[in-house]
Amino acid sequence: MWLAITGVLAAPAARATTTNAVVEANPPVATNSYWTPLEIDPAIYSTPYRLSLFRPENGEDGARVWSQTKSLFFYGLGVFTVLAVMPESMTGWESSDDFFGKWVENVKSGPVWDRDNAIYNYVGHTYSGGVYYQVARKSGYRQWDAFVYTALMSTFYWEYGVEAFAETPSIQDLVITPVLGWVYGEWAYQTELGIRKQGNEVMGSKALGGVSLFFLDPIDSIGRGVNWVVRRRLIKAGYGYFSYSAAPIESSDGSTTTDHTVYLNMKIPIGGSSSTPESFDPSHFQGQNDPVDTGIVGFTLGGGHSFLDKKWGYEDGYYTKATLGLYFTPRFSSRVAYLRGDVRDIKTGDSVIYENYSLDAQYYFISKQKFRPYVTAGFGEQLWDEDNDQKTFQWNAGLGLHWKVHRKWALQADWINYFSSSSLETHDQTLNASIVYRFGRGEHTDW
Repeated sequence: MWLAITGVLAAPAARATTTNAVVEANPPVATNSYWTPLEIDPAIYSTPYRLSLFRPENGEDGARVWSQTKSLFFYGLGVFTVLAVMPESMTGWESSDDFFGKWVENVKSGPVWDRDNAIYNYVGHTYSGGVYYQVARKSGYRQWDAFVYTALMSTFYWEYGVEAFAETPSIQDLVITPVLGWVYGEWAYQTELGIRKQGNEVMGSKALGGVSLFFLDPIDSIGRGVNWVVRRRLIKAGYGYFSYSAAPIESSDGSTTTDHTVYLNMKIPIGGSSSTPESFDPSHFQGQNDPVDTGIVGFTLGGGHSFLDKKWGYEDGYYTKATLGLYFTPRFSSRVAYLRGDVRDIKTGDSVIYENYSLDAQYYFISKQKFRPYVTAGFGEQLWDEDNDQKTFQWNAGLGLHWKVHRKWALQADWINYFSSSSLETHDQTLNASIVYRFGRGEHTDW
């Protein structure tokens, strides 16, 4: 059974309007969610990276974000407890009696390139990022705002917060969680809308639909569960939406004023029913006009040949290289790069693992063309034999060529020089070739 409420809220200067409500049972306290604006100021599209996260002026529900953020802190304590009792071989966490002292030590030591299990680094953190992302996204915020929220939560709440009590903050996690979390989180958000449209069913099963909805957004599901147990709106959860309209009104004196009206729609489950009313329309939440979406997220995979300074005492060699980053505009991108290869010690002939990771920025020329020369520069560290004690800070600069094959695919090649700040004053070079994949709808120039 559902309680369906449709209301109209007029701004102080606007004319009074009516409110209609249909009540089918004694309702619990409402637990609304998606306060998504259907019509917002078009100016927000001309400034795509403008943040509304801290100034929700377009119908976003900042109170819901804050409510769920507070609940996340409590849930995090539970996750921390579970990870703390798991075997160190699985989590990489080191036990310590002095938790605060360990936190200070880890924060000072990081961030580092960690050696955690790939499942935790690339699956677990992606999923966690998607969970953070939906807290903001389902509160009516655009994708860019939801990404920024994810970055803040993953950095300060988890990496430099909860997890820092057990291990040094991780470079991979600081990037993977918000960036791939954005990609997964948006997919999960849209998938949930599709399930809601099908009456909360997956393959005709409400049980499978319920399980799917829980794992797509456990924070919201737990919040609604907590509210049901305590029989009050302790956590803002559920779903609903705001729409906004502005109509010009001509006064008797010939002047024109604007009548602002906000429409509130909410669907609230009553009793044991979990069916979605037929009036639920996911198209309200699709966000098709989002000026910044997952299309700016790009992943590259390739390889090349390194020309190492002879001062290192190692031979040149081949390597594989991967990057993950944001292509903010056709002219500018920023990526985290990681390369790894096996080289041989010149004296002993022993094989040694060579690694290099860096944060780089690229500027592309003639960006409207398919062939785009670019310059790249950044900084990072070089490691030997996966030993953090054998790492050297480096800065880099180079030239490259980007060839757009498709809005989602591209090829690129570059030549990069690396300069160390160590007493050796080394100069290494790499020649790379990679394939680029853009998520979502890929590169677009709507703004």
